[in-house]
Amino acid sequence: MSLHAEIELTRGDLDAQVSLEVPAGQVVALIGPNGAGKSTVLDVLAGLLRPQAGRVVLDDIVLDDVAGDVHVRSQDRRVGIVVQDYLLFPRLNVLENVAFGLRARGVARAEARARAREWLRRMDLLGYERRRPASLSGGQAQRVALARALIVEPRLLLLDEPLAALDAGTRPAVRAQLRRHLAGYDGCAVVVTHDPLEAMVLGDRMVVIERGRVVQEGTPAEVAGRPRTEYVARLVGLNLLRATATGRVAEVSRSGDGAADGTASVTLAHDAHGPVHIAFAPAAVTLSPTRPDGSARNVWPVTVHDVEAHGDLVRVTATGAVSVLADVTPLAVADLDLAPGAQVWASVKASEISVYPA
Repeated sequence: MSLHAEIELTRGDLDAQVSLEVPAGQVVALIGPNGAGKSTVLDVLAGLLRPQAGRVVLDDIVLDDVAGDVHVRSQDRRVGIVVQDYLLFPRLNVLENVAFGLRARGVARAEARARAREWLRRMDLLGYERRRPASLSGGQAQRVALARALIVEPRLLLLDEPLAALDAGTRPAVRAQLRRHLAGYDGCAVVVTHDPLEAMVLGDRMVVIERGRVVQEGTPAEVAGRPRTEYVARLVGLNLLRATATGRVAEVSRSGDGAADGTASVTLAHDAHGPVHIAFAPAAVTLSPTRPDGSARNVWPVTVHDVEAHGDLVRVTATGAVSVLADVTPLAVADLDLAPGAQVWASVKASEISVYPA
């Protein structure tokens, strides 16, 4: 049993063509920048939007088939939804909120309440039955919303930015709780998020969407280790270059996106041939006021574009024939006078570079 979706839909400036496969028991994190089409895909899966072409099949049941004029209404799909503001019914207590889906399906009040109490037990919420949503913390409200979605035994669970409403202090604990609950769910789950940490913690697999297209998918480790677009590289905190390699030298062509036009050479630690991606961490980049005489074979002149705090370090964005992100100490920022417009040299050792086919 699984979810298979082929979705084509145009909405305003978005032209979405997305294929999605989710086996039962797997959590897929759908991630991408704003306007990439994540919510559009979720709305189609939920039955809130009809695709203009394609099919959606869940457990061998056709939910959408444009060619066959099939569209199952959202209320008739075995789909549970948890949205970022949870949408709990303010006038119903916690027990009634969780039991609502069963009651709407005609389940007797006593049975619905008994099953709701069992779900509250699973969510560590026994004792909260009579509480109103306004009295709950963000994490508690999320667990109530999750129980309300799961009590009707959906075969597909959709979560839209499930941690967005939480403050930074509570998010890690709630994220861990959510991961535990999702691990025990035997249906298909799709989590929409823009947060890379959330995607990597919650998702068994990541699907990255940009401009309505899937640009990369794989396990979190695969995506983080081998980003294939600039957006994904920034998402996981890596520099990414596209180049053509011949042996241990790769030629990088850059144009637009704030970088100077032209080519630059990158020395590699191992032989490679043909189109490649070159990735390296910002921490591997050294910035110097003059051309360094050290062992680094890759040295490029760059211009500082932006400087911002990044944890205990400072992240410097620098542009040139090769544009880079560099993580340096606050002391280095002062010593090198790294203000926007400053001219410096960036260097990276070949041993710090990862190379893989493009």
